Amino acid sequence: MVAVTETIAQYCATLDFATLPPEVQQRTRFLVLDLVGNIIRGRHDAESTPALLAMARALGLAAGGSAVLGDSARYTPAGAAMLNGALAHSLDFDDTHAAGTLHPGAPVIPAALAAAEMVGADGRTVLSAIVAGYEVTCRLALALPGGDHYDRGYHPTATCGAFGAAAAAARVFGLDAKGMQDAFGIALSQAAGSLQFLANGAWTKRFQVGWSAMNGLAAATLAREGFRGAAEAFEGKAGFLRAYAPNPVPERALQGLGHQFELMNTAVKPYPSCRYGHACVDAAIAFHNELGLKAEEIEAVTMGLPNKGMLLVGAPLAYKQNPQNVVDGQFSGPFVVACGLVHGQMGWDSYALLQDPAVRSVLPKVDCVEDPEIQAFFPEYMSGKLTLRARGQEHVRVVKIAKGEPENFLTEAELRAKFHGLVDAVLGRDRAVQLADAVIGLDRAADVNGMLRLGAPMMAARLAGE
Repeated sequence: MVAVTETIAQYCATLDFATLPPEVQQRTRFLVLDLVGNIIRGRHDAESTPALLAMARALGLAAGGSAVLGDSARYTPAGAAMLNGALAHSLDFDDTHAAGTLHPGAPVIPAALAAAEMVGADGRTVLSAIVAGYEVTCRLALALPGGDHYDRGYHPTATCGAFGAAAAAARVFGLDAKGMQDAFGIALSQAAGSLQFLANGAWTKRFQVGWSAMNGLAAATLAREGFRGAAEAFEGKAGFLRAYAPNPVPERALQGLGHQFELMNTAVKPYPSCRYGHACVDAAIAFHNELGLKAEEIEAVTMGLPNKGMLLVGAPLAYKQNPQNVVDGQFSGPFVVACGLVHGQMGWDSYALLQDPAVRSVLPKVDCVEDPEIQAFFPEYMSGKLTLRARGQEHVRVVKIAKGEPENFLTEAELRAKFHGLVDAVLGRDRAVQLADAVIGLDRAADVNGMLRLGAPMMAARLAGE
């Protein structure tokens, strides 16, 4: 049996940010910046936020010294990890790992930040922990593999993310390899997350990711206190890989460990919706800019998707053509493409267009199909093909590598523009610039407190749910 748990634990316990390749160091800071922007805007504009805050208060999680970004209140460490994780995923604008079909940052980074506040860790330690968490989360998804895990109804961001969060928190705490293994064994009892949210646009997708961040923090804290976790948490007979997928390949979790960084295979989203629709949104915006179409000139549209993309954004078609809320819109290929074609953009504010007459007129014209050409690119790429008939002519555009993918990654300027598009409305431009600079310079910080303080609004009256 391949000693997956032991090997990964040893790697995570000794991972040192200072020895990582410069491109990995830079990309890690960029991914933190991207997630911080998501958390702050999610704190204010996600419709599920007031209920999350009320739950935190009711359970006594809102009486501590830990920060939730975008919030002037303070929370317990568990509350901060849970809320930051849920808020990070609330806009569906957070990073993605295509081959693992998950979002690694949302469970990992909040767990690392909460742990750092507990022990006063410096920025390099936190960044080391984040890299460890990304590697664990993504590599477990590859070993399942993620597609089989999906077919069983699991949400890998939450399931694999619980272990990534545990790795991140344990690394911040400075646990040795044995302690790291215990943390994984404890997280095994908590790994959960269901795709049933797709049935009705439920908010559970957001909650279960935040809960996994908290679970990972709890697992690492228990391990720090000497609590014994299950051995062989990943490869064991009743371990994660064998219990959660029918045909796991445990050794895939170790391929290139320490040399090939799955963090570098993580993409950021230019659009706040399911990643499977992004290639077609790229094409839709390009058509809008090139053709200058009006909604009434659009005769028919076909989205060509991979099989897994059809599951999330293409079927059942009648439901996807009639989104009624933000979650529906985030997982509606017809909606995001219609926004791109009609308005030339797909941003967070586009969800105000759910009942826009022009967008609504296009929705029934958008078909979604599984396309063999696009399926051939998967899972390496979440590609898409958009076929548009307008003004009596047919136009076809294949986008193999969507904007934001590792090979087509956003520049620092583009990342900062996305960040300010989310954060300026909450913090103001000057404070948002200071926060972005602090995140980019996190490797030089003596602790995370200064950065987290900049993430709190100056006026509590701006806060939602209070």
